[in-house]
Amino acid sequence: MELHDSVSLPIVGEAEVWRLGSVTSTQDVARSLPIGSIVLADHQTAGRGRLDRRWESPEGTALLVSFVLEPNPLLSLAAGVAAAEACDPRRVRLKWPNDLLLEERKVGGILVEATQDRAICGIGINLTWSPDGAATLDQPRDDVFDRLRQEIATWTLARPDQVIERWRDLSATLGRRVRVDVSGAITEGLAEGIGPRGELIVDGVAFVAGSVTHL
Repeated sequence: MELHDSVSLPIVGEAEVWRLGSVTSTQDVARSLPIGSIVLADHQTAGRGRLDRRWESPEGTALLVSFVLEPNPLLSLAAGVAAAEACDPRRVRLKWPNDLLLEERKVGGILVEATQDRAICGIGINLTWSPDGAATLDQPRDDVFDRLRQEIATWTLARPDQVIERWRDLSATLGRRVRVDVSGAITEGLAEGIGPRGELIVDGVAFVAGSVTHL
């Protein structure tokens, strides 16, 4: 693992922000840190999203951050709400399970890795560069990060019903036809709602995981 320009800055309580240059992945660094720690990097050499998909961006063009948090069964939804609020809740919408959309194009994503005693929540947001077909937020990284840190603190402590209600408000998925791919098994139907565990309800069937395409 390659680390450059490491600086730790204290925040609320025992938490620290580790501001790094180049890393394999902020998730890799965060796994060995205590709960409350935050890892912020300029560049990832092996960044990834869900389903082991690559996350690539030139150095300094994205917000790349991982939060070490208490386990939370709704963390993916809570982090999505927090990220949308930090970016711009008037323009950024949420695609189940963990994508941030700007004008129907992906502008960011969330990856949660959980164990019994901790959860590592990685968030990537395109700021000044994006792959073909994706979007850029075009906001200063430090401004977005400062807002995101506060929103994560708020929404990870919110009641489950509050998280689900706000996720519904920000959703780009609910109320439209979708295709859900679960290990090659395809289901198409109407995305009707979000269940109490964050599952997506499509034509009465609950999906706890899967790749979703808006139709």
